[in-house]
Amino acid sequence: MLVFLDFEASSLSKVSYPIEVGWIFEDGRTGEFLIRPAPQWTDWSEEAAGIHGIDREALTRDGVPLEDVAQTMLEVLSGHDLVASAPSWDGKWLSTLLRAAGQPRHALRLRATEEVLRECALAILAQHLSAEALSSAVDHVLAQSSRPQTEKPAHRALADAIAERDRWLTVRQVATALIEEDRRAHG
Repeated sequence: MLVFLDFEASSLSKVSYPIEVGWIFEDGRTGEFLIRPAPQWTDWSEEAAGIHGIDREALTRDGVPLEDVAQTMLEVLSGHDLVASAPSWDGKWLSTLLRAAGQPRHALRLRATEEVLRECALAILAQHLSAEALSSAVDHVLAQSSRPQTEKPAHRALADAIAERDRWLTVRQVATALIEEDRRAHG
């Protein structure tokens, strides 16, 4: 099953670490955690904190021990198709979390949301369109399903994961509507 996942982090530096994780399964089930930093995790960007609105004191006070977060993620997410809008960054933070928890850093792997959206459109459209029409139809569906330029990410892990799932749902709806239009037009 698809799972849309997102992290918030201490910064965008090479030594950044995850501070929040959220996910939503394609069926709507969710999970989210604030992550208590490991003692050796000292990187912090006030600029990043201003964007996501999470302060270091809240992480220390309210965050869940990283070992518990990693264990829960392994139990809940293993065997599912994990996707993220920025898999290189989110993958880095996932790896950092897993390693700090003493887990194999590749125990969970991420794919790009864009790849999953394209696969979804292709799967729906390929059954009904000619090979010649397929590529432009997929591009049309993806363009119709893209986030408006004016819409900014929430910069909270669960909200951003939900937004990615919503894009996937929109791709499904737009592709299905395109097939229905084609059926009506061609009888």
